[in-house]
Amino acid sequence: MSARAIRHLVIRGRVQGVGYRAFAEYTALDHGLTGWVRNRRDGAVEAVLAGPASAVAQVVEAYRRGPPGARVDSIDEREATAEELALGSGVRFAVLPTV
Repeated sequence: MSARAIRHLVIRGRVQGVGYRAFAEYTALDHGLTGWVRNRRDGAVEAVLAGPASAVAQVVEAYRRGPPGARVDSIDEREATAEELALGSGVRFAVLPTV
């Protein structure tokens, strides 16, 4: 079993209005991760992912490709805190309101 990881991501490019949040939710759940995703007013998508480090890494790679119609220009990635993860309100994976 690999170590647990919690990562914070800011995905930039053409990532709003293309189903990116639904793709992010489905992909994370498919890999058994918890966390959340939301649009940001600056046009980016923000996400926090938690789970086995290997699964988190696989999902980040999928997020780099994105769904059809998206164009990912960059992903800023860093360690996230338990407090950031808790924004998901305890559900397995949440789609939060735009911030």
